Amino acid sequence: MPTIENRNRVNMLLAMGWSNERIAASLRVTLPTLRKHYFSELKYRAVARDRLDATLLMKAFEGVDKGRIGPFLKLVERNDLMNFGQTSRPRAAEAAPAEAKPEKAPKLGKKEEALLAAHQPNAGTPMGELMMRRQQGLDS
Repeated sequence: MPTIENRNRVNMLLAMGWSNERIAASLRVTLPTLRKHYFSELKYRAVARDRLDATLLMKAFEGVDKGRIGPFLKLVERNDLMNFGQTSRPRAAEAAPAEAKPEKAPKLGKKEEALLAAHQPNAGTPMGELMMRRQQGLDS
């Protein structure tokens, strides 16, 4: 039977990114049993980390009244860095808008590359300099 302690454990392990198999093994239950008794916790996998972060922030905030401002400021700083994309932890709950990727230039074959190279002479050689001047219409 699920207990409050085990429900909290499942929520914490989900927040840490554990798979259902690992969670079931840590509770010493089978995967079907985990799904049967902890389905309400499992369906919030995407926001489990945010819930844990919110709980930690609230606990640290409560400590501010007792003069313990350091842990709260550390969590606020981490949160600010996360909001500005400075951390590497992926945010599962955030649906980031898909950014338009720049279109890649089409892959050229050997003949196309040779043709492009022929139209871009090497200005470091006398022949290349002459070819560049002719392409630019300077030496008619």
